[in-house]
Amino acid sequence: MTAPRVPDVFDLIDRIDPLIDARDFPAIVEAISPASVDEVASLLKRLTVTEGAVVFRLLTKDRAVRVFEQLSAGVQSDLVHALKDAEVAEIFADLDPDDRVELLDELPATLAPRLLRGLSDKERRLTAAVLGYPKGSVGRRMTPEYISAREDSTAGEALERVRLRIDDAEAIYTLPVLDDSRHVVGVIGLKDLMRARPEDRVADLMRRPTVATAYADAEEAARTCASAGYLAIPIVDNESRLVGMLTIDDAMRVLQHEESEDAARQGGVEPLRRPYLATSIRSLASTRIVWLLVLAVGATLTVQVLEVFEATLEEVTVLALFVPLLIGTGGNTGNQAATTITRALALGDVRPRDVWRVLARELGVGLSLGTLLGLLGGTITSLVYEPRIGLVIGLTLLAVCAMAAAIGGVMPMIARALRVDPAVFSNPFISTFVDATGLIVYFVIARAVLGI
Repeated sequence: MTAPRVPDVFDLIDRIDPLIDARDFPAIVEAISPASVDEVASLLKRLTVTEGAVVFRLLTKDRAVRVFEQLSAGVQSDLVHALKDAEVAEIFADLDPDDRVELLDELPATLAPRLLRGLSDKERRLTAAVLGYPKGSVGRRMTPEYISAREDSTAGEALERVRLRIDDAEAIYTLPVLDDSRHVVGVIGLKDLMRARPEDRVADLMRRPTVATAYADAEEAARTCASAGYLAIPIVDNESRLVGMLTIDDAMRVLQHEESEDAARQGGVEPLRRPYLATSIRSLASTRIVWLLVLAVGATLTVQVLEVFEATLEEVTVLALFVPLLIGTGGNTGNQAATTITRALALGDVRPRDVWRVLARELGVGLSLGTLLGLLGGTITSLVYEPRIGLVIGLTLLAVCAMAAAIGGVMPMIARALRVDPAVFSNPFISTFVDATGLIVYFVIARAVLGI
């Protein structure tokens, strides 16, 4: 007997859409039963809020909680608004404290107290501990449900402690080792404990810890955890006392969110809270309109520059033909540099204090690119028009590429130093700035070479 074929997400959508319209609930249950938790979560992300609520209510309680945990905070928030209070309270109570806080950040302030009141005293206390840290800090992404070991205990005692508390903990594969003052003195893996002899001392088995303070930036802590390949890292307070653990799955969620946000903002839009096809046209427009208005205002600089050099264009009209080429090349060069440096900042390859080294390197890259493009563009232009026009184009490409690369490399670092998202300072603003300054350089060179 062959196992039933598990449908992919788009097959599910095609099958379930008409079933939802027909309110054929038994058929919906039959359609989603073979699907995994991840596939059902992907399905809910792509349905409308009302359709998603219908499907979600048909899941068993245990499966509903596991599916809910796989959703992003934005989708969770939409689903919460579509469900009844009793259903929301039940799901909210089954979440881990850090997942609750991530959801609360997306919900209206008036709803959060109602949900917190429905928790047990213990769960409310754990959630409040995470909720007390600033937004964007790793304290809001850590779990306070962990199992620790004492440095003066044996492997056997530590394993017994794990067995007694395993149902109450989220992080069990990496145990922080504490001294009498709850300072983290080491970490030990569950595998190492199980492999050790019962009488072996934890202090002899532990390794040096990599920790992050609860007030540190969540992205930096997550990247530390992921790049080192740890299953979890301890999170400590300002006195170096343990307050929680950042697990690798939470670290990867933080990095995925940050990278999606950076990619969107580098393209001049705000990140979507839901998959594209499940996002309303109004929401899509709202993610773009602010950036378009900002860039439209910035583009007036280009118009002002053209107006200032209007007489130059009237005298040598051929110069107007090359404006799109020059500002396009400058914008692309600046965007390439900005994307590279923004990525390097995220990975920790460069720091704001490296700004002069980055400036020198990007200036060198820009000069190299400008020389190659200038020689090519100048030669072709000389053959088609005249040598003096070719010289103008060649020199302008050289200058614009050098300037754009330098600006594109430095602006993300300035943003990081000012504690602003580097992606905001990247492609859209750089393109607008380079367009205006590139035109100034172009017309200054043209006046000098052509004597006008």
